Amino acid sequence: MSDRLKALADAGVSIWLDDLSRERIESGNLADLVRDKSVVGVTTNPTIFAGAIADGERYDEQVRGLVEQGEPVDRVIFELTTEDVRNACDILAPVADGSSSDGRVSIEVEPDLANDTAATIASAQALWKAVDRSNALIKIPATLEGLPAITAVIAQGISVNVTLIFSTERYRAVMDAYLSGLEQARDSGIDLSRIQSVASFFVSRVDGEVDKRLEEIGTDEALALRGKAALANARLAYAAFEEVCASDRWKQLADAGARAQRPLWASTGVKNPDYPDTLYVTELVVADTVNTMPEKTMDAFADHGEVTGDTVSGKGDEAQQVFDRLSAAGIDFDDVLLVLETEGVDKFKKSWTELVETVSGQMEKATA
Repeated sequence: MSDRLKALADAGVSIWLDDLSRERIESGNLADLVRDKSVVGVTTNPTIFAGAIADGERYDEQVRGLVEQGEPVDRVIFELTTEDVRNACDILAPVADGSSSDGRVSIEVEPDLANDTAATIASAQALWKAVDRSNALIKIPATLEGLPAITAVIAQGISVNVTLIFSTERYRAVMDAYLSGLEQARDSGIDLSRIQSVASFFVSRVDGEVDKRLEEIGTDEALALRGKAALANARLAYAAFEEVCASDRWKQLADAGARAQRPLWASTGVKNPDYPDTLYVTELVVADTVNTMPEKTMDAFADHGEVTGDTVSGKGDEAQQVFDRLSAAGIDFDDVLLVLETEGVDKFKKSWTELVETVSGQMEKATA
């Protein structure tokens, strides 16, 4: 087992793989990662599935059968992806059985529904029923329309991974949506201990947008702030998480068996080659969090990552100072967040289009 990854896990960071394919499942690779690299969860998205389906022959037989049944492309995608997630859930079931919060596998609602509350709820219900595993998580975007959907499905006992969170303000709204759903579930007599949730707070994209603006400003003060916004933003988010966990509202739910909605650091692959390739792992070490990373980042950390203790707690004031300096340098962070959410939803939808095109191509090959 990788000593560095084990040290990260021992520090309270749950390591989830941001990737999935039938090849990983059937070859034993995913099970090997669980055994050897402290992997205790999996996140997926349409782009990940598009790559897996385009590159692998292990889907051909199922695609052929679905085409013969006359299924449309959206149904073929549904069947392929839910089967992979179901099988991954089975591989991670022993982890889930021995943990109150890990061993989870995420699958997204259709991205085109990001601004449709009712359709998001229906998609989440369909995915939950099809995967039919208690350790699945249904990914719902933290759009304004997604918030009431989160409450509604949590109230029904469906576990959720809330995705596309960029701001602490929206993160607080996500936590409120989760607590509201738990309260409704409790009042309906649902066992709260069965409900799981994580809140996926995006990291590297923040630096990508802010750094671009700092370089356009070009002053020494601006340039000195490159690579600092994303970590400061995440640390303020964790401070908000701690604040909610200390509230009487949460304590009442915890007493009723509820599980904390842990922050999940997403988009942790480093985009800027000038930064250390483990930056968004090393600098976000704190208990009760998840870091989902592509295998490349995981391998980098296994090779040379360092755990130097808690790098998040108690840094709220320091993080706020970063934002004060960013503002003084001319960065409108509210506009940054607006751009990131708009682009995030757009990328979310484009990844679905990519998946539809990939599967359509495989369907055509199956009939050739």
